[in-house]
Amino acid sequence: MLMSCDKDDDDADAPVNESELITTVTLTMREVGTANTVTATFRDPDGEGGNAPTQFDEIVLKPNTVYNTTITLLDESKTPPADITEEIEEEEEDHQFFFTPTAGLNVSVAYDDGDDNNLPVGLETKITTGAPSTGSLKVTLKHQVGTKNNNIATGETDVELNFITKVQ
Repeated sequence: MLMSCDKDDDDADAPVNESELITTVTLTMREVGTANTVTATFRDPDGEGGNAPTQFDEIVLKPNTVYNTTITLLDESKTPPADITEEIEEEEEDHQFFFTPTAGLNVSVAYDDGDDNNLPVGLETKITTGAPSTGSLKVTLKHQVGTKNNNIATGETDVELNFITKVQ
């Protein structure tokens, strides 16, 4: 599921900007201490509804390994593609990614970034794997204007994806 945020203007009389479309989400996981990189991309060029996604990669990680991970979000319906990641960075006090591994998937995620209120953002994380396992890693981006509290139940969901994940 891909959605997007409305850009709000501080001026109540100003028009609200058109919502941004998120068509592509890429997780880039760089194995700590090596140059090895794992990339997993979800791509749905026309956004939610309409045509099926054209790409939804599995995540395959080594056991007992730590990965420095970044997330990139794009709107590839525009030419050139719009970098939605920059907007998340600019509005970090209103956004947070949540990472939820299914039961049995030996993966943990720790935040490596935060906003000015010392709350996590999730554009940069550390993924740590344990013993071999299989499951899914749910990646959820919440838009929490004025209510951000490190709680996945707060705010509107902008993105929610379940990446099939294998530790092998």
